[in-house]
Amino acid sequence: MADAAPDGARSSGAATGAVRASAAVSTAAVIGGGVIGAAWVARMRLRGVDVRVFDPSPTVARSLEEVMASATRAWEALGLPTDAVGELQLRRSVADAVDGVDLVQESVPERLDVKHATLREIESAAPPGALIASSTSGFRPTELAIALERPERFVVGHPFNPVYLLPSVEVVGGEATAAATIEHAERAYRELGMKPVHVRVEIDAFIADRLLEAVWREALWLVRDGVATTGEIDDVIRHGFGLRWAQMGLFETYRTAGGDGGMAHFLAQFGPALAWPWSRLTDVPEWTDELVELIAAQSDDQSGDRSIAELVAERDRNLVAILLALEQVDAGAGRVVAEMRRTASSGRAADPRRARS
Repeated sequence: MADAAPDGARSSGAATGAVRASAAVSTAAVIGGGVIGAAWVARMRLRGVDVRVFDPSPTVARSLEEVMASATRAWEALGLPTDAVGELQLRRSVADAVDGVDLVQESVPERLDVKHATLREIESAAPPGALIASSTSGFRPTELAIALERPERFVVGHPFNPVYLLPSVEVVGGEATAAATIEHAERAYRELGMKPVHVRVEIDAFIADRLLEAVWREALWLVRDGVATTGEIDDVIRHGFGLRWAQMGLFETYRTAGGDGGMAHFLAQFGPALAWPWSRLTDVPEWTDELVELIAAQSDDQSGDRSIAELVAERDRNLVAILLALEQVDAGAGRVVAEMRRTASSGRAADPRRARS
């Protein structure tokens, strides 16, 4: 269980310069304990990082405990150490949570006004050398950094749900972000057992969510027009190209379809098809009550009587199986798991001083 701590002394964030050169993260603050924030906490603790959390919700302690339990089961199934977790403290304010930490991961709701207010609080109290990152899935870092006096130490660190299992994190700098801050963020996330991807061009929704939005928008049209149900669309993905993407991605998958001619042959053969009117990616279906009810009803039928908790457990179990299989063949995200396994015995996660009682 988390320990509540009294408000501590605030540290000034007025000093200038980028974040410190060392990437060691021994203490972190997570501001916002929702789905993403709680999963950040779990990953950090399982990597031996002490975490302080601020979230005004009266149920945050229970949520953190439930997510930590799910994450621990998943890591045990992966064969990763779970006996040396970092300490968890619930703090009573943003200022108290970020005082003295190495990394602050902002994970509040996707409202620009809320994020601006939160980032101001973080900057006013976090140590001058602390890395400040946002989990936003769409806001540009420059847009968020308007609230900061020292935007050079701010980055977006956009993870994927469940954060405690999926290693990818998009690292995005703004116009004022220092190059040293990007490098520091990449090293810090690697310490957490992740695969940072530096998004070099600042763009709305970064890389992953732009791709996901394209698929999501087309899927909405297919349901709206009666072409397919939610279950049929999911079946096409999980029994078809989803399996290819999980181990090889998009471009290498298409490269194999080009045969001995590789990508050049594939593009020559299928490139002209891009001009055919197959999709409606530039259109957005009208978001009516009828469409919402149609999708919700089909989703209810698809999932049957399985609860969200049961679906989450199934998701984690399947992801563990995929990661282990990829590790065995040294491919994709399996390489990240292998690296975590290699470093665990010598890292903080194996520190006996942190062993659970």
